[in-house]
Amino acid sequence: MSIFPKISLRLEVENYLKAGFMNEEVVSVLGKEEAERKFETLLHKLSHPPSFTTVRVNTHLASVQHVKSLLFDELQKQFNGLSFPILQHPDLQDVLLIPVIGPRNNIKQQPCEVIVGAQCGNAVLRGAHVYVPGIVSASKFMKGGDVVSVYSDIKGKCKKGAKEFDGTKIFLGNGISELSRKEIFSRLPELKGVGVRMTDPVYLSPSFDNVLPSYLFLQNLPSAVVSHVLDPQPGEKILDLCAAPGGKTTHIAALMHDQGEVIALDKISNKVEKIKQNALLLGLNSIRAFCFDGTKALKLDMVKDTDGEPPFLPESFDRILLDAPCSGLGQRPNMACTWTLKEVTSYQPLQRKLFTVAAELLKPGGVLVYSTCTVTLAENEEQVAWALKTLPHLQLQRQDPQVGGEGMLGAGLSSEQLKRLQRFDPCVVPSQDSDTGSLRDARIEDTMWLANKDCIGFFIAKFVKCKST
Repeated sequence: MSIFPKISLRLEVENYLKAGFMNEEVVSVLGKEEAERKFETLLHKLSHPPSFTTVRVNTHLASVQHVKSLLFDELQKQFNGLSFPILQHPDLQDVLLIPVIGPRNNIKQQPCEVIVGAQCGNAVLRGAHVYVPGIVSASKFMKGGDVVSVYSDIKGKCKKGAKEFDGTKIFLGNGISELSRKEIFSRLPELKGVGVRMTDPVYLSPSFDNVLPSYLFLQNLPSAVVSHVLDPQPGEKILDLCAAPGGKTTHIAALMHDQGEVIALDKISNKVEKIKQNALLLGLNSIRAFCFDGTKALKLDMVKDTDGEPPFLPESFDRILLDAPCSGLGQRPNMACTWTLKEVTSYQPLQRKLFTVAAELLKPGGVLVYSTCTVTLAENEEQVAWALKTLPHLQLQRQDPQVGGEGMLGAGLSSEQLKRLQRFDPCVVPSQDSDTGSLRDARIEDTMWLANKDCIGFFIAKFVKCKST
């Protein structure tokens, strides 16, 4: 059931997206009415959380069954004995799925209110508590221990420290305030912990804050598919060109049994530190992370490589993951995006620069996987069409596992080429309520279909380099 409004976008951005989803090729196949219905469904899906929380087991340190058993005990504690099913994905053996229960419509709203920013609100819908930095406003007399209703300020109109807010706000559920209003807005920089502990959220989803941190990595389903599609092998040299925060980097290292070398690049230093922290936490020693701009990762002079640090000589890597910077318009839940059309469309040139560098750094016979967490045609299928035309030594490959749907029409790709792509498009799923009873009664095939489809918007393409450049 759709209980929130569709994602709030600038009109120019919504029209741009609509033009992509209702392009001539799509309309000629689906018809105008069905194409428009699918697009509107997508906009509503983007403002709601996926049907499942996905966690990846760090198989380098423990078996899936052992971690599944530990997680079951953790969830029993979190939900006071309420039994949450934990499902192992049949095609991604290191992935566990926990259903998200909701929307829950019988929650009584309280007179004491806490307003949070949109990003904080999105995190709450996926199981997080409310941390102090995310709080924008709190009722005048709020004390620690009060039962409060939490709302998301999706338009960003609430003033920091306000005592009440009558603008557009979306109810996220109830919780217990850990601090008083005075303490929250005391401006003490060390106040970064939990401000409201959610007890009765609209969407009931486990919190993974410090839950089995060495054994589990919270990751969207398509993000876990990417590393399996790359299929890294022990002993290989792999490049993750845009690696932060390191979810896919650490997954690649685990799939290689931590044997070989995984080079991770990101141009923001604190994000590189996060990659290193995640590698250490997960016990992975094959990862080397560098603060470096991926567009400059190709060494232009043919002098000998120096200690394996960037930039690199051409044809240095067996496999490369290009999880490209993108407009992020597939992320869920996302109730509002304030970006201009110029910002949304700014990523295509950068992605092409990175694509060109990746193709040069790849060995002949090597594999390049391109992925984004957005739904735009320009950043996905159009980039594949451009790469096949501009980089003729790259050939589009079939993917295994094939969990998402095929690519979208509109970029001039053939039917066979579209089948070799994976587009995760949540608009194919009808809106529905989810509770533990309906999940118990559902066939496993239907449950897995829902998990595979009702996830974030995402895109994957796989290429092989057929000859030296």
